[in-house]
Amino acid sequence: MFKDCYCGSSTSFNECCEKFIDSSQNAPTPEALMRSRYSAYATQAIDYLISTTDFLHRQFLSKNEIFDWSKNNQWKKLEILKATTNTVEFKAYYTDSNNISHIHYEISTFIFKNEKWYYVDGEFY
Repeated sequence: MFKDCYCGSSTSFNECCEKFIDSSQNAPTPEALMRSRYSAYATQAIDYLISTTDFLHRQFLSKNEIFDWSKNNQWKKLEILKATTNTVEFKAYYTDSNNISHIHYEISTFIFKNEKWYYVDGEFY
């Protein structure tokens, strides 16, 4: 039996985001990349999060900090509010290690380079 995908799609993790996280396929759209990155946080797939960040922004990432944030939160739900050709507006719901609920509200920007989508940055609300 397959687990429902963390991103909230109506398919299994195996059929949805896992194929992007395991690098067998590239995410075809910014929304698919956003969903797979959310699932990567939920599964502590830190290498995927780094590899899907635009090259110019990777230098600012800390693998240990991403891992800690990913592992110390319980990922509840992803809500896609709007997706365009290069942005995704979303809310990520999670509970922290103190059992306090949070909503991460962001409009993310993506870029298509070398036949692949990458996360560039986000505007937080």
